[in-house]
Amino acid sequence: MEELDTPEVSSAHVGRQPIYDREGAVVAYELLFRAGTDAATAARADDHATARVLVAAFTEFGLDELTGGKVCFLNVTEAFLTGTLPLPFDYSQAVLEVLSSVEVGDDLRAGLAVLSERGFTLAIDRFVCGGPREVLLPLVSYVKIDMLGVDEAAVRACVEVCRRYPHLQLVAVRLESAESLRLAFELGFDLFQGHILGRPHVDTTMALTPGRLARLRVLAALTADDVDMDEVVALVSQDAGLSMRVLRATNAATFGLTRTVSSVREAIVAMGLNRLRQWVTLMLVSDLTTANHEQLARILVRARLCQLLVDSSEFAGAEGQSDAAYLGGLLSAVADHFSRPVEEVVAGLPLSPPLRAALRAGEGPLGAILAAARAYTDPDPDNDHGEPGAIVAAYLSALRWTNGVLGELSPEIPDRAEERLRALAAA
Repeated sequence: MEELDTPEVSSAHVGRQPIYDREGAVVAYELLFRAGTDAATAARADDHATARVLVAAFTEFGLDELTGGKVCFLNVTEAFLTGTLPLPFDYSQAVLEVLSSVEVGDDLRAGLAVLSERGFTLAIDRFVCGGPREVLLPLVSYVKIDMLGVDEAAVRACVEVCRRYPHLQLVAVRLESAESLRLAFELGFDLFQGHILGRPHVDTTMALTPGRLARLRVLAALTADDVDMDEVVALVSQDAGLSMRVLRATNAATFGLTRTVSSVREAIVAMGLNRLRQWVTLMLVSDLTTANHEQLARILVRARLCQLLVDSSEFAGAEGQSDAAYLGGLLSAVADHFSRPVEEVVAGLPLSPPLRAALRAGEGPLGAILAAARAYTDPDPDNDHGEPGAIVAAYLSALRWTNGVLGELSPEIPDRAEERLRALAAA
């Protein structure tokens, strides 16, 4: 029998290499797959690598944290360029780079045309003139030309071909010597990238990875003929890792979102079911993990306890804030789980001001609830929990609820989700 899949603490890694303009200013970053902090190059360049970079950049780090608001170049495989796998983010957030390994065919050309019509900016990696990718030049905005160990005449020929398209910006890549940099300047390249200017830096963050079965259940609920929003909200809320990712993905997307959120439900509504479905699909592709059942239990008990305490007379003024209390308890527990300050965990999340104040400074009725729940569930024996009161009954109720939730995450995957998993594996 398959073991229950629940969240674990994992490290998310993304390589980040700067791109410079002619004045020497960093104007963009290329995000690269890295398997670990010491990885100097990408261990793979397949669908998994692309999905992992997308999930890490948008839902674990936060894109603004990685790029500082500068242009972001993302290497994407054919499956993403042709629509087989989703790109669940706003077109203004990244330049999609056609890898040199992607073969040019009717499907690719059609896919790039669709992406261009949707507003996405496209780039060709390591372009060689006279090859099949010349037909893509009208569709892209950037052309990267390899400067490492190539014939100067061949580079000049590539530049000449590209200059027939005035809209193109030329990027000299793999610059590893002063001579190649001089040649790139002489030929009028617009942008420059290579080890002589700046090597890729691997950024690492801690992430609470969602459980596979939980993601499958969410995907099944999202693909139902008549989507039950209450069911979707409940399933996302019961998975701490997925909740964290949804919050960051909501914050990262610039599709008109200007307001903050105070609950998982508000985040899902702001994101939209279709985009949530796309992110969950990418998460299935990017990571399948095993983990500790007890980790999730501790987090869910804290979240549920905070939600139940809203109705207690001991915390007047919190009425009607049960969803915010649940989310606050979840975020508080995640911070403790990582042994990180809560300010660091919630940085960049689109939280409402009252919830953010409750988490960071313990302000208001929500702050009192979070403090009480944390004190009661803290394993430190020196903590003074005070006289037993409503919190005892609420804690026992939270334990029963958590056991029920985890008990429902059985290995028996819904048929619809199982079909989706097979399709993703085939892709």
